[in-house]
Amino acid sequence: MQRRALFGSMLSAAAGAALSGGGVASAAPARPGIMDGRARHFLDAGDGTSLFFKDWGGGPPVVFVSAWGLNSDAWVYEMTYLADHGLRCVAYDRRGHGRSSQPGRGYDFDTLADDLSVLLESLDLRDVTLVGHSMGCAEVVRYLARYGASRVARAVLVSTVTPCTVKSAENPDGVDRAMLDAGRERLRRDFPRTVDEAAPGFFGPANPISSATRSWWTGMILQCSLPALIELHRAFTETDFRPELRSLPVPALLVHGDSDVSTPLDRTGRRSAALVPRGRLEIYAGAAHGLPLTHVDRLNADLLAFARS
Repeated sequence: MQRRALFGSMLSAAAGAALSGGGVASAAPARPGIMDGRARHFLDAGDGTSLFFKDWGGGPPVVFVSAWGLNSDAWVYEMTYLADHGLRCVAYDRRGHGRSSQPGRGYDFDTLADDLSVLLESLDLRDVTLVGHSMGCAEVVRYLARYGASRVARAVLVSTVTPCTVKSAENPDGVDRAMLDAGRERLRRDFPRTVDEAAPGFFGPANPISSATRSWWTGMILQCSLPALIELHRAFTETDFRPELRSLPVPALLVHGDSDVSTPLDRTGRRSAALVPRGRLEIYAGAAHGLPLTHVDRLNADLLAFARS
C-alpha cells in the first residue's frame, strides 16, 4: 500500500493524450507575446522560453492547464467537445513539457503563473473559465493570487493537489517527506519504470483503458524534461496553498473521484472545497486521478454547464 501511495504522490498529475514533440529553443522577441512564424502556435514567455499553445473554436474562452508531466494534448477530448458546443478552447504546454522549451529554470509556481499570464494577455482572453488538472490546479490558484480575476470569471479544479501534500505539524495527515524524496530518487534512477508502475493507480482498477491509451499517456510523460518533473514535484508537494484558496476571488467547481489514490478525496478535494469561499465539490463515484480520460462524458457536461453559468 505504501508503494502504491508513493507512485500516486509521484504521478499526482496526468490525463492522457497524444505523443508530443521535443522542446523548442528558438530566438525569442524582446517582449512576451505571440512569436512570428510557425503558424502563431508559440508564445515567448519573456525569458527566452517558447510556449506551445492550441486555440480551437470560437466563443467564450476556456483555458486548460494540464497535470504534472502532461501537456495540452491531455485535454483533447474536452477541447474537442467544448469547441463543438460554441466555446473557444485554449491549452498550452508548460515550460519543460511537450513542445515547449526546456529552459532548465523557472520550475516554480510564480514563474508558471507568469507564463499563464503571458498566454491570457497575448491572446487578450477575458471572462475566462480556467480549468486545471492535478498540479495544474495549483497553477490556477497561484495565478489568481498573483494576478487577480480581471481576466478570469470562474475556475475548475479537477483532481486537485491542493491544499497541502507534505506532512507537517500543521498538516499531520500529509505524506512523509522521506516518502516524497524517495519517489523523486526513483524517478532519477529509473524514469520509465516509475511512470509505468504509476499507471494502474492513475486510471483506477474500476476504469479499464486500452493498452494504446496507456502507452499514449506514458509516452507523453516520458517526453517531459526530467529536471522539470523533479523540481515541480518538489514544488507542488511542499507548497501550502491554504491561504490562497481562502482568498480565491472567483466561483470554483471542484471535481474529484472518490477512488483517487494519487490525491485522495478527503485530503485534497474536500479540504480545498471547504476553503474556497464560493467552491462547489462534485464527486465522481469510482473515478481515480485520471478522470479526464475515464469519465469524459460527465466531465464535458459539467464543464459546459459551468462555463455557461
